[in-house]
Amino acid sequence: MVSRVIPVDTFDLVIFGGTGDLARRKILPALYRRFCSGQMEGDSRIIGAARSDHTAEEFQQLIAEGIKEFDPKAYDAEKVAEFTSHLDYVHVDALGETGWKALAEKVSGDRVRAFYFSVAPSLFGALAERLHTHGMADSNTRIVVEKPFGHDLASARALNQDLAAHFDESQVYRIDHYLGKETVQNLMAVRFGNMLFEPLWNAQYVDHIQITVAETVGVGGRGEYYDKSGAMRDMVQNHLMQLLCLIAMEPPARFEPDAVRDEKLKVIRALEAVPADDIVRGQYSAAGKQPNYLDDVGDPTSRTESFIAMKVKISNWRWAGTPLYLRTGKKLKARTSEIAVVFKQTPHSIFGPESGSHRNILTIRLQPNEGMDLGVTIKEPGPGGMRLVDVPLDMTFAEALGPDAEDVPDAYERLIMDVIRGNQTLFMRGDEVEAAWAWADPIIDGWEQRGDRPMPYDPGSTGPEESMMLMHKDGRRWREIKT
Repeated sequence: MVSRVIPVDTFDLVIFGGTGDLARRKILPALYRRFCSGQMEGDSRIIGAARSDHTAEEFQQLIAEGIKEFDPKAYDAEKVAEFTSHLDYVHVDALGETGWKALAEKVSGDRVRAFYFSVAPSLFGALAERLHTHGMADSNTRIVVEKPFGHDLASARALNQDLAAHFDESQVYRIDHYLGKETVQNLMAVRFGNMLFEPLWNAQYVDHIQITVAETVGVGGRGEYYDKSGAMRDMVQNHLMQLLCLIAMEPPARFEPDAVRDEKLKVIRALEAVPADDIVRGQYSAAGKQPNYLDDVGDPTSRTESFIAMKVKISNWRWAGTPLYLRTGKKLKARTSEIAVVFKQTPHSIFGPESGSHRNILTIRLQPNEGMDLGVTIKEPGPGGMRLVDVPLDMTFAEALGPDAEDVPDAYERLIMDVIRGNQTLFMRGDEVEAAWAWADPIIDGWEQRGDRPMPYDPGSTGPEESMMLMHKDGRRWREIKT
């Protein structure tokens, strides 16, 4: 099987914050890999824009060093030199007038123009306004904004209004790198491309669904930001919400941006309020010489969660009675992201109680080792009667697709190229973001008003013991977080 690379139209991509960590670590290495694959047309340009005063040559050297540091496997000195020849730089003041005239002159023309806001959200409105003022906000223009998309519903609405004042919704790309993962898109292919699954994808056959995003690292140098956010705002309201929508949404009429996003919006609006008894919050403790959460954020009184688990219900015909259990946290046992669709047991076992309890489980692994497996029940080999055992039908991409799996674009590669193509399917719409905050805000307000304190948990564990009880009280168990 040979991967098909489809070139995109000639473009100018301006990266505000082009010398920042995200640009050097993720965005520009992703563009370099697309360049190496032959997807970028010869005269496409990437223009860094930031407060620091660099020449184009200095910026090119900075990015070449970044590719060598953050993507050493793909680094090739000759290719990097060819790629960086497409890079330019403008010294721009987001809140002033410095550099805007020069930038407007560089991006003039009828080619696709994309502006990546790799800066703090507080600058989004100012950047949008100046792009409009200096004549760079026409029908060929697209803007890309990174999360967080607001801190609550009020700030998300204000941000959407700032962008809408200068750009149509069809020009705004709210990027969530989780939606660019190959396995996330394969989830839609599995659901809607296989007759085997879709008839069973409902409350009649599915017992429950688990979504886990576990990290082994702490908050690190993000302590000041993270303590104002916490796991709920940083992960659940966006990343886990998007996974929930894709797993639970109705089949769209067509695989088109608004058709897909309409169905995702319906899921968010059907989410029930979550009672306090169905939420567990935690903070990681100290371990050896490693600091605890309070030390990492520098606030001994902090009540911000580094872990959260919750039971979520969807009020619609498809999912009534089937709960979804979400959990995410820092300093857990292993780094893993997975969705597990746990099907109900057979209504009657012909093999008797000695055969044990068995379920079919479809597991979608987002990281590491992207892939899927379906647990099926078979007879255990050997004599001695009908003993049953569960085994996985495994589809690890690296094994199933061979060398082609190595050529699968990463999330940023795919999403940036979708921006250039004008395909918004994998990007969040403004009303979708606001609906997610409208669901999350009352949950956050509830524990703040109650004065709830997060439960302590040991680093390297699976979270607070109370999170186990969240499942046990329903007669269920979390899937093991495997190392």
